[in-house]
Amino acid sequence: MKKENIKFRCTLFEKKILKIKAKRAGITMSEFCRKAAFEIKIIERLTDDQIEVYKMLITYHNNFKSIGNMFKKKDPKLSNEIYKLAEEIKSHLNNFN
Repeated sequence: MKKENIKFRCTLFEKKILKIKAKRAGITMSEFCRKAAFEIKIIERLTDDQIEVYKMLITYHNNFKSIGNMFKKKDPKLSNEIYKLAEEIKSHLNNFN
């Protein structure tokens, strides 16, 4: 149970930035300030557009893996290039985490 209050001064511009960052993270401004003060990692929530792009990249990754499997015996060089592309997409997916 949090009972104590702490006040600090900032400019109007700084206050707006704090509000925007807290909103992006999906937490209150006081929680945002506490996490920042204790150097706890603050994770921003994904926007709807970012979630849509993430899902699209997953679909592309799976499709390229399937295409690579189709050409595995017929053309190994092409298959390897396709797998490299799929791994590059996967590395971009890991950036979302």
